[in-house]
Amino acid sequence: MAFANAPHQTCLPLPSDSGGKPPDHEALLSLVPIQMVTHASQLPTEFLYPSPERRLVIGFDCEGVDLCRYGSLCIMQLAFPDYIYLVDVIQGGKDLMKACKAALESSYITKVIHDCKRDSEALYFQFGIKLHNVVDTQIAYYLIEEQQGQKRSPDDYISFVSLVADPRYCGISYLEKKEVRTLLREDPKFWAYRPLSDQMVRAAADDVRFLPYIYHKMMEKLNERSLWQLAVRGSLYCRCFCISDNEYVDWPSIPSIPDNLIVEGNTPEQEILSVLEIPPGKMGCIIGRKGSSILSIKESCNAEILIGGAKGPPDKVFIIGPVKEVRKAEAILRGRMLGNAF
Repeated sequence: MAFANAPHQTCLPLPSDSGGKPPDHEALLSLVPIQMVTHASQLPTEFLYPSPERRLVIGFDCEGVDLCRYGSLCIMQLAFPDYIYLVDVIQGGKDLMKACKAALESSYITKVIHDCKRDSEALYFQFGIKLHNVVDTQIAYYLIEEQQGQKRSPDDYISFVSLVADPRYCGISYLEKKEVRTLLREDPKFWAYRPLSDQMVRAAADDVRFLPYIYHKMMEKLNERSLWQLAVRGSLYCRCFCISDNEYVDWPSIPSIPDNLIVEGNTPEQEILSVLEIPPGKMGCIIGRKGSSILSIKESCNAEILIGGAKGPPDKVFIIGPVKEVRKAEAILRGRMLGNAF
């Protein structure tokens, strides 16, 4: 069934002091419209013209055909407290994305997103947008787990579906996401078709409508140190795959360590991003058979190690973490390239 001019609606879970009731309880739901956007005039003024007097927290996501520098961004979803906007990048084109640039780069608008790396990469290479001031719920989830003494395995990444299903954050089963993933495997151009079907509209809205609620639940749990780490890692993840010749000099600066966290003997180490160039034919030495080598390297370092992979850049390894751990990871990786065992 095609999406025409008929209005669509969905429910947003709202922050509440209702004693732990699940967010699908009707007292906690707000029915909001879904607006298709093909022109900037359809977006709120406070979004298009960010201001310190009107700070916003919005759910944010992107959908596309092979979402990376080489693909095509098709839909950008924005969840406001009273509206969900589906920005049609195909029909709105570069003019529409140019109008959104100030908001996506603004410090006054917090973009809540689950795993920002590829979205940021697509925005940067396709539209020159440097995504900034994100709260990445995937990062936040593990910072909360660390606070509670839980240890994360190197390749353990919580999916958005699992996060939404977690009763501590939403407790909602998101079955249609699995159906859409199946459709995407069958037809990678799924998000490029117009007009959008009802299923596409629902799926696009579902990817952002829970995020502001999850954001508020997470902010209640994060301590000051974790909040700083969340801001730093969000900044580093946004620029991770957006490699350029100027080494990120035109990107916003990484948040420095707050004065209240500078305590003798317990000051956190500044975190950095390192991009390691891999010579031709050497990536196999790093990855190893069935990923055994890269897994052992990850287990040896308290740092995030990411490989561009098939979506690119395939000749680089990205390392994120405290300075000492990043340098340790670099040394081990260089040793692997030379054929040395560690």
